[in-house]
Amino acid sequence: MSERELTPTAGVRLLLERDRVDGTRAHYRASVITPDARHDGTAILDETGAHTLDVPAAPLALAEPLAMLCKLIARAAAKRIADGLPAWPPRILRWRGPGRGA
Repeated sequence: MSERELTPTAGVRLLLERDRVDGTRAHYRASVITPDARHDGTAILDETGAHTLDVPAAPLALAEPLAMLCKLIARAAAKRIADGLPAWPPRILRWRGPGRGA
């Protein structure tokens, strides 16, 4: 998907793209994309459900939905493994409309 295709006309897109997996941890490039701006950073998710997110330029109102997405993906890792799936998806893209964390 091109940069132009990722830019929403309204709301916010939340993007995690996996860089690498180190044991029980996955390292992702993290982005919050609005119609007017893009804020990039990093996320580290752990199979224990723990996560860290660093998107320094993103306003808190935009970073919070991305933090929640990281939390949910990290918590789901153990279930994915139990289901025979890879713990860490290579790419996660979500859209939140106006008024839903945007």
